[in-house]
Amino acid sequence: MERYANKNGNSPITHYLIDSDKITVWFKGGKSYSYSYRKAGTSNVETMKSLARSGSGLSAYITRNVRFDYD
Repeated sequence: MERYANKNGNSPITHYLIDSDKITVWFKGGKSYSYSYRKAGTSNVETMKSLARSGSGLSAYITRNVRFDYD
C-alpha cells in the first residue's frame, strides 16, 4: 500500500495499492474500493494507476468515470 501524495491538498484519498489488473483505493475514514479490469475496464484502471502514482486527479477521475464500477 502506498500513501497517496495528494498534491492539490484536497483529496479524500489516503492510500492506494496497485495490482496487475486492479487498483484499490482507500478514502479518509478507512473505506476502500477495488476497481478491476473486469468491472471498471482496462483503460480506466490504467489511467487510475497513473493518476495514483502522480498524486493528483484520482478522486475527480473516479467521480467522473468509474464511481460505481468497483468490485
